[in-house]
Amino acid sequence: MNNHLLLHRQQPGLYRIILLLAISATVHCTTGGSDTRDWWQNTVFYQIYPRSFMDSDGDGVGDLRGITSKLQHLADAGIGATWLSPIFRSPMVDFGYDIADYTAIQPEYGTMEDFDGMMLEANRLGIRIVLDFVPNHSSDQCEWFQRSVAREVGYDDFYVWHDGLVNPDGGDPLPPNNWQSVFYGSAWTFHPQRGQFYLHQFTKEQPDLNFRNPAVVQQMDDVMRFWLGKGVAGFRIDAVNHLFEVEDFLDEPLTGTDLDPLSYGYTHHYYTKDLPEAYEMVYHWRSLLDQWTQEHGGPMRIMMTEAYANISFTMKYYRSADGIRAGSHMPFNFLLITDLNQASSAPDFVFTINKWLTYMPRDQNANWVVGNHDQHRVGSRFGKERIDLISVLLMTLPGIAVTYYGEEIGMVDYKDIPWEDTKDPTARNTNNQVYMDFSRDPERTPFQWDDSTNAGFSTAVKTWLPINPNYLQLNLKNQKQAEKSHYKTYQQLVKLRQHETLQRGTIQLIPYNEEVVTFVRELPDRDSFAIVLNLSPREQPVDLSIFAHLSEQLTVVVASSSSSFTTGDLVRRDELLIGPYDALVLQEE
Repeated sequence: MNNHLLLHRQQPGLYRIILLLAISATVHCTTGGSDTRDWWQNTVFYQIYPRSFMDSDGDGVGDLRGITSKLQHLADAGIGATWLSPIFRSPMVDFGYDIADYTAIQPEYGTMEDFDGMMLEANRLGIRIVLDFVPNHSSDQCEWFQRSVAREVGYDDFYVWHDGLVNPDGGDPLPPNNWQSVFYGSAWTFHPQRGQFYLHQFTKEQPDLNFRNPAVVQQMDDVMRFWLGKGVAGFRIDAVNHLFEVEDFLDEPLTGTDLDPLSYGYTHHYYTKDLPEAYEMVYHWRSLLDQWTQEHGGPMRIMMTEAYANISFTMKYYRSADGIRAGSHMPFNFLLITDLNQASSAPDFVFTINKWLTYMPRDQNANWVVGNHDQHRVGSRFGKERIDLISVLLMTLPGIAVTYYGEEIGMVDYKDIPWEDTKDPTARNTNNQVYMDFSRDPERTPFQWDDSTNAGFSTAVKTWLPINPNYLQLNLKNQKQAEKSHYKTYQQLVKLRQHETLQRGTIQLIPYNEEVVTFVRELPDRDSFAIVLNLSPREQPVDLSIFAHLSEQLTVVVASSSSSFTTGDLVRRDELLIGPYDALVLQEE
């Protein structure tokens, strides 16, 4: 890692030294280097949460026909691909992440014919469809689990079972160890019919599949092939670092920082996540995808992996240590979510971005995720005034951008959902006094299309989650009609990303001061771009001559919607005065 990055974290007061080192030791990163880029390498991926995107039949729940009817919105915004949160048949305990049938559509969302219709429309618009794939666990209503409970031949060890420990008091057996569920409480539940405990790293209705059983691996391979045959462009692999646990079921060591033995933070998860076998499974699935592409032709089928993990662990998903086996095309980069917030300084931003680019293998592709269905929205984490600023950052960094639905119009969390309307199981497991500290519902509310009833999402009397009442002002229709808006800024940025410099160029980042982030994107024989982000509520004078190769005169090509600058304005490199929370993209003349 570069010395200036370490110095910033160890001695943040030595800012001038940091700045000098940053100028002389800036990370330079290409995003692959080749003139020929595959479809996924610089596109914008857009996550759709199906329940909340568009309701076509008036039941208050979003569905596939609703998605199909609104794919034009993605095309208009310049989106190249979308990944759908789970659409498979499910009891909906965890809203689709508890799958009962991996090759059937959840009836609330429609039918397989509806899915096929969605694929046809997506293909017509040039939008790739990626499916959320949940291999770590199924629903307890899944036929596989029912057969495993009954100890049917071929399914006996499809899941992780254990006799438990002898109770010294002579009562019921005790859980095998101190492993805890991510969602609170023991990760073990006793099943009276089978007479054993089963492992569930999430809710008790989500039993963990046993990936040490080759039959389970084969079953999941078959599921992948089924959906590839339906035309999907790839998969986002959920909770991939939870796939394996140690075979000897050792107690996990205590963290010493959490006093609640039922809390997930009570132990270090050395034996239940980030095991070497998880990476091997990813390499196996990459081989399957590559083989499918080779045999069937067409665009490369891709894999995105979700793992909240140490960055050194995350990088292993790209490829094997010997470089022979390819892995995930996109090990999700959550650093802009986990490491930055409203209080972060410009050096914090530069450090965090450089952290990923420094650790990432040079021949791989960076990706940047700023939101998803488990995280507070951008405007709620960074402040509403920084919504465009984060969009500018996301769209001008090298590599792949991932947008959560609604971020393009600046939707924010709806924090006033009452207890009786709360759906998230993590919140429902608490009580009506503290539930909002745990709920993910605020970032899952329906998309705000217009100012009509239910924000144009549904004709139902009641929607599955309440609509944020700010929809009367904050909606797509209003932003399309406005001269400046979050949506129009986002649309400009997505279009600008097609420029070769932003697709293939190097990046040089400098924290201009504690409150202003600056960086340039450069490519030989192409125009360069300078990006200036003012994190503060104050005007800031900026001298971009710190970047030696920039022209003296620059053109504003994108400005945040609240900025006094407009597209086409000419500015001098060394005499730039930017307004509060301004975000500018400047192009060399």
